[in-house]
Amino acid sequence: MNEKNTPKIGHEPHDAPFEMFDTWFNEAKSSEVAYPDAMTLATADAQGRPSARIVLLKDFDTRGFVFYTNYESRKGDQLAENGFAALCFHWKSLEKCVRIEGRVAKVDGAESDEYFASRPRGSQLGAWASVQSRPMSGRFDLEKRVAEFTAKFGLGKVPRPDHWGGFRLVPGRIEFWSEGKFRLHDRKLFTRDDQDAGWNIEKLFP
Repeated sequence: MNEKNTPKIGHEPHDAPFEMFDTWFNEAKSSEVAYPDAMTLATADAQGRPSARIVLLKDFDTRGFVFYTNYESRKGDQLAENGFAALCFHWKSLEKCVRIEGRVAKVDGAESDEYFASRPRGSQLGAWASVQSRPMSGRFDLEKRVAEFTAKFGLGKVPRPDHWGGFRLVPGRIEFWSEGKFRLHDRKLFTRDDQDAGWNIEKLFP
């Protein structure tokens, strides 16, 4: 029996997996030594070649899961070519994992502006200075650009660069995984075809 043929065990409302994620995430924030908000982001280019890296979750609600980046970075380029991605949280202290898959879209400018304004000034300047994912000859290249933008903005407000902002992954699939004895793990899968619809629930073999 494979996942596609696993019998459904129920149907849950729109917010059900987000409430479950919120519970697990709060547990992780209380138990993880560092970065409970760290998640693996997997993307692929137009040819389907995958790439993965760690990013930080900055917000989530029933609309989806938000992270911020340079839109001209490698992941930004790949998301422009292929608008589907996956996230994976692994909380060692809890022996739990959450896997999320879905379509990704940019958050609106006002939302990105609000988050950018909340960042430390050094991080704001770094967003201007770093030509993310592009080669540099040495650390001095970055330090020089930081100095240039520090001088440019002086003591004034640092605006958000047009090339920097948020993405929201709107999930169509969310799996909650819990460690079990003898590798008999617990897996609960939520899937949906429509963003505004309820969720189908399946239990999966470990």
